[in-house]
Order: sequence, then structure tokens, then C-alpha cells
Amino acid sequence: MNMDWLLPSRNKSPPELVKSTQNNIKQLEDKKIDPKTAKKCLEKISANLNAMKFMLYGDGDQEPKADIIKKLTDEIFKTDVLLELIQNLHSFEFEARKDVAQIYNFVLRQRKELAVEYVRNHSDILRILVNGYSDPTPGVALNCGSILREVIRHKELNELILASPLFEKFFQYVQLSTFDVASDAFFSFKLMLTKHKTQCAKFLDAHYEQVFTNFNILLESKNYVTKRQSLKLLGELLLNRSNFNVMMRYINDPNNLKIVMNLLRANTKDIQLEAFHVFKIFVANPKKSRSVLDILLRNRGKLIEFLKKFHNSKGDKDADEQFADEKNILLKTLEDMDERLLAEAGSAPIAAAPVAGAVSSAVADNEDAAEGVAVSS
Repeated sequence: MNMDWLLPSRNKSPPELVKSTQNNIKQLEDKKIDPKTAKKCLEKISANLNAMKFMLYGDGDQEPKADIIKKLTDEIFKTDVLLELIQNLHSFEFEARKDVAQIYNFVLRQRKELAVEYVRNHSDILRILVNGYSDPTPGVALNCGSILREVIRHKELNELILASPLFEKFFQYVQLSTFDVASDAFFSFKLMLTKHKTQCAKFLDAHYEQVFTNFNILLESKNYVTKRQSLKLLGELLLNRSNFNVMMRYINDPNNLKIVMNLLRANTKDIQLEAFHVFKIFVANPKKSRSVLDILLRNRGKLIEFLKKFHNSKGDKDADEQFADEKNILLKTLEDMDERLLAEAGSAPIAAAPVAGAVSSAVADNEDAAEGVAVSS
């Protein structure tokens, strides 16, 4: 591919590149601009962004130079070009959008303090990045997502998103009909809730009702991918030691238990298995609420029958052994339960055994057995 059109931009100095980019963006924003001039502006912006990317990353033939990197990043932070780039991302050419993401991600990684301060002082950046998931322009959502995850890796910036109305938008974005956009949004959503464990635990505790009311809607989604990803993330959140208070609130709510027990009856094996790994937390809880214990006792016979047949196929040996251990612990815990425990609920710990290790990657092979489990409340 002939890249000669890039040479004039690659010969510009960092200040010239930034100034030229800003001037062309300003022209592009003029509503009276004619199509021919707009096309030339877009081409110049693309060339400038490619040249900036070359200065920051180099290419197969040339390594980037530290002094040039510093000059360019200093110039970027001296101006408002970062804000202008993200404001006009939807107008740029496809490759230029990718270059914007790479420039943003470079400064967020390599000039952390300046980048964090800049984003904090330009809160529109966060709004534009999150709202990018609803932009139908090809490539905008995924490039915004790429930048957003770099932003989330900074604790101070993640806190700004969690504390704003922007966070709640992700419960819609992860259910979008466009698979790659919904998956990307879920990747960002998961990172927000898991990257900074202490911060996230405080947030989940303080906003428990808001978060888990919406989370339970995701668990009952008709979209298979949304349901499975949400169920898996729920298991990770509950088993994270930092989220102990949140876990206890969630597993002592009978409505949550009903949702998870119904997911054990799902017609897909993967969802059944993910539901099992959440269900085991309810059963293993040594301080069950009376209402949760009541549901388990009412359904004990069916649950025991179901679990005995659950996932009896052979797959990965280590995963199968771990799963079998977990299942046997649950069976013994359920078998040891009786009506006398209801009298003790709330006043003394209810006998239970610990649940083994991490989530198994094996697949449930028991769709028929699932028909036998129905929640009696």
C-alpha cells in the first residue's frame, strides 16, 4: 500500500502536528464547510494522527525516540486536543478512530499523572466514552471501549464513573443486540467492578439495591450471552473476599435464591453449571436466613435428586474431580438439614460445610434432570 501521502505529516514537529490537527478539526466543525474541503480536512487529520502514533510507538523499521515522545505528549497536554479528538471521533475516517484510541491509551499508560489529571478536569471525556457504546457509527463504540478500559485501570477515574449516572447505563449496553458492542461493554462493566477490589466493595455495599436489582434483571435476560456472562460475574463478585458483606446480603435474600434455583433448570448446560457455582454459596452459608433455609428445606428432596444426576459426564479430569467434591459437599449439607434448623435460624450458625475452590470449566450434561427442580416457596 502506497503510504507517500503520510510523509508530509511525518516530517512535521510535534507542535506542528497538534496545531494542524486542531485547525482541521475546527474547519470540520464549521457547518458551512463544503464536502470537498471536509474530505481534505479528514485526510489531513488522518495523516497527522498516523504521524503521532508513529512518534509514540514507532514501526517495524524504527523505534520511537524518547525525546520526541516527551515533546509530543507535552504538547498534547498543553492543548485541548485530547478533548477535541474524542468529541469528533465519529466524524473521522475509520483508521483515524483507531489511531485516536492508540494515542489516548499511550498517554494513559505512559504519562499517568498528567493523563488522570487531564481527564478529571475534562469530565466530558468520560461521558463521551461511555455514551460511545450507543453510537451507531462503525468503530466508534469499540474504540471508545478500548480507551474506557484504560481509564478504568486508574482508580481515581474509575471512581468518577461509579459515582455518576454513567455506571447505570451499562445495564442497558450489555444487552445491546450488536454482539461485539454488547461484549465489549460487558468487558468494561466487569473491569469497573473487579479491578480495584476495595473501592468496588465499598461501592457495591453502598449501592447494593441499585446494582443487584439491575443485576438480577440481567440474570433473567432472554439473551443467552448476557445471562451467562452476568451469572459468571456474579459468582466472581460473591466469592471475592473484599465483597463479604455484599455476599452475605445477597445469599440471605430468598428472591435471589429463587432466581438462581430457576437458572439450575436452564435449557443450556453452561448456564446450569454457572448457576450451580452461585447456588453452592447459598447452601454453604453457615448463617442462613430463615427464609432461605425454609426454601432449601421445602425443596431439599428435589434438590438432592437433581444434584445426584447433575453433570455426570466425563471431561477434564481435574475439573471433574473438583466439581465432584463440590457436589458431594452440597449433597451432604442438604441431607443433614432438617426442620429443627428453622428454630435455630437467626440465633445460631446453621451447620454447613465449606465449598471447594474455583469455578469449574466443565460443562453440565444434565438437561433432563433439571426438569425435576422447581422452587417451592
